[in-house]
Order: sequence, then C-alpha cells, then structure tokens
Amino acid sequence: MVTLRAGISDALDRLIARLTGERSERAVLWVLAAYWAVWSLYGIIAKSSQDIHFDMGEAVVWSHESMSGTPKHPPLSAWLVRGWFSVFPQADWAYHVFAILLATVALFAAWKVSARFLSGEKRVAGLALLMLVPFFNFHALKYNANAVMIPLWALATWAFVVSFESRKTLPAALAGVAAAAAMLGKYWSIFLLLGLGVAALMHPSRKAYFRSAAPWITIAVGALALAPHVVWLFNNSATFAYALESHPGTYWTSLRSGGSYIAGTLGYFVLPAIVAFLATMPSRTALSDTAWPQDPDRRLALIAFTLPIVLPVFAAVITKSLIVPLWSIGGAVLLGAVLLSSPQLALPHLMTRRIVAIAIAVPAVALLSSPVVALMTHQRGLDNHAGHYRMVAQAVGAAWRSATDRPLKILGSYDNLLYGSSFYMNPPPRTFEIVSPLRATPWTTEADVTRDGIAMVCPASDAVCMNALNARASKAANAKRTEVELARQWLGMRGKAERFVIVALPPA
Repeated sequence: MVTLRAGISDALDRLIARLTGERSERAVLWVLAAYWAVWSLYGIIAKSSQDIHFDMGEAVVWSHESMSGTPKHPPLSAWLVRGWFSVFPQADWAYHVFAILLATVALFAAWKVSARFLSGEKRVAGLALLMLVPFFNFHALKYNANAVMIPLWALATWAFVVSFESRKTLPAALAGVAAAAAMLGKYWSIFLLLGLGVAALMHPSRKAYFRSAAPWITIAVGALALAPHVVWLFNNSATFAYALESHPGTYWTSLRSGGSYIAGTLGYFVLPAIVAFLATMPSRTALSDTAWPQDPDRRLALIAFTLPIVLPVFAAVITKSLIVPLWSIGGAVLLGAVLLSSPQLALPHLMTRRIVAIAIAVPAVALLSSPVVALMTHQRGLDNHAGHYRMVAQAVGAAWRSATDRPLKILGSYDNLLYGSSFYMNPPPRTFEIVSPLRATPWTTEADVTRDGIAMVCPASDAVCMNALNARASKAANAKRTEVELARQWLGMRGKAERFVIVALPPA
C-alpha cells in the first residue's frame, strides 16, 4: 500500500513538473486530450440508454434549415454542428465527442489567460480547479446555445486580456472576432462584453488603453462581424423577441429568480472554492486581498469574472424576466485566477499534488460509474420521450413507406419530439411544428406540406399535439393512421413503453 501511494505521488510530481517546466504547453495539451477522451467516453457510456437531448436535435435541425438565424437564438450553435457533422457521422457518440471538445477548448483558453495572473504550481492548480466545475463536463454534454458559451466566453476573455495588456493590432482584432462570436452564440453574451468593458474602465491604465487604437479596432472588427446578423435581425425580430419573452415574470418573481440564480451559480463553484480554501488556508489579509485585490491587474480579473454573473440580476428585474443558474455556464474561465492569484496565499506543493489528484479522480470515478448511470436512467425513464426518439424515427419511416413510395420530405410533430426524432432520420426531412408552425418552423410552409406531403407523429398522451394532428388529419382524405407502442431495449432489458400516433399524408 505504501509503495502504491509512493508511486502515485511520484507520478503526480512528474506531471506537475512537466506542467510547470519549459514544455508546459505541450504537457497541458496532452492533459487536456486525456480529459477530452475520458469525458467523451463517459458521455458515450452513460447516455447509451437514452437518445440525444432534444436541444441537441434542435441545433441540428437549425443547421439544415436556417444558416442566418433561428426562431430562438443566434446561429453560431447551428454553424458549429453543421461543420462537425460534415466531417463526422451524425451519431450520438460523435455528438458527445464534439460537446466535450468545446469544453476542452475552453479549458485551454483558461490555461492561457491564467498565465497573466498565476504562475508555477498555482497555474496548474487553477486549471485543475476548473476541471471540478460541472460546466466543463456534465453540463457540457448537453450541447445547446448555453453550452456553446463555454468556449466562446473563454476565448473572448483571453483575447480581451491580451489586447488590454499589449494594445497591439492583432490581439485587438481577435478580441473583436471573439466578442462577435460570443454574441452569435447567445445574446446573453452581452453581459460578458459589458463586464469586460467595465473592467477596462476601472483599471488605472484605462486612459492609455482607450487612447490607443486597440479598443476601437476591437469594436470595429466586432461590429463588422456582427453586421450581417444585425441586418437579419431587423427583418426577423422573432429571435430577439424570444430572448426577451421566453421567461416572463413580475418584479417580485424576477427578483426571487435573481437570488436563486446567484445562489445556484455559486453552488456550481462551491467544490473548487472549498478545495482552494482547504489547500491554502488563507489568512484574513489573504481573504481581503482575494475579495478586492490591491493589484489592478488582479482586480481587472475579479471584475471581469464577477460582473457577467451579477449584471443579469439587474437586467432580469428591469425586464421582468426569470433567469436560471445554468445561464452562467460561460462565466467560470477566471475562477482559478480569482481564487489563487493573491500573493498572500501560499500553496504548498503537497496541496497542489492533492488538487491535481482530485481533478484526476473525479473523471475516473465518473467513467467507472457510467454504466450504473445508464442503467438507472433506463430503469427510471426520461421526460420528453428522450428514450424513444430513434424508435419514433424508425416507426415514422415505416409508416410512410407503407403509405407511399414517394420520399419523406417533411416531418411534423410538436416541441421536443420533433427535434429529437428528426436527428435519427436519414436523409433528414424538413421539419414542421404542427401546433405553431409559423413561430417554430418558419422555413416550411403550408404550401410545402400540400405539395410534398407530411408524416406527423405525436405521443398519444399529449393532448396539445394530438389535437393539432387530428385537426390536420381530418381535412385529408388520404390520411393513413398508425398507432404504435415503443419500448427501448438496453442490454436485453425493456424500458418503459409509450404509445405514439403516426399519420402519413402522402403528396396530393
């Protein structure tokens, strides 16, 4: 036992030495590659008893239907999956690998920007602490407009910090591109840009920065990159309206949701914060210097970290909107710098070793437990029909082929079932949301449905979907109706069964 412990300690020491040595960049790339591999494998195994999340299917639908914008969010999340699946097969495993890759890119950006505030073993510990934040693993596996903020915010923060320090043309231009990319990922990124702007204004070097060309290059490049989407927005206001109207509340409920949002966000950071506290055992002076650093560069990091998390609370109350903690998913990149950068904090080598050991143990334990997670998910069942999307797609295809020899060009359904099942259809049909088609799927018209026909599917238990399906089927003399009961099989075990109604309306 003593020999094993000594061997593990020696291995950790060699890893830390490489991460702090002359070839630290190469070493961190190998570490992040391992992180990407382990968490990808976790996602593939743990989610093998379910289909992809409907948000992930929705992003793929957008990537086929609309490259300028979507009914809910700006288009970058769709662009990214379009690029990924143009190289890799449209399969669950490839989607999980892609999702974790984005989180891994964010960790590399965090490593790069941390060099401005941390050095030596503190920098290694800062990266290890970020690996304990669920934004970079568990939550990253559900790819959507929230998850896409993880790498975009990290890259924008890194580019801004480099530009602010150097005031050179290329970093300033890259900061503009990164800022525009963040906005094209989700409009929520406006809080990141505001936070970075305020951090620059509160720095003692603000005059030198704003008298240089750097901020104006950033603004000009960012505006130029955003201009096509802004033009599209003027002609398609539904996307921006969704951002403002999708979570309405009152002044009181908005204030309460703001409090829950802050508490929940802090909850995501509590494990690395506790680990950092126990590792450094800070004095009152160190705590004070961490809460409000005397060094202006470290204070810039604190403001750039804090404001994008706090500002949404004020915006929520002003607009009477409800917010949730998961929307802070992009805001962790500077956490390690905030927790460890104070010179009043001493981080013993033993504690660095333990932090790194914890960062390695968490994904290892997660990977070992992934079959259990899959089994529990299979036995418990999932909301939103998430265990049946693939089978629904197969059943719809069979029902359509029995009704006509024409290719299926349009899939009709409602809400999550539409996006989840469409992912598993090849070639992908166009989508038509049968309850609110103009709002949800404006790319498919009633004329398209009449010309090409449509296969509609609803859960038999969903009254909203069934009412829309029955109303459309009653108007067509050639409607072919099928009802199926589907239950997922996983490792020979039968899951919960659900009934679905399929109506095929062949082309006129």
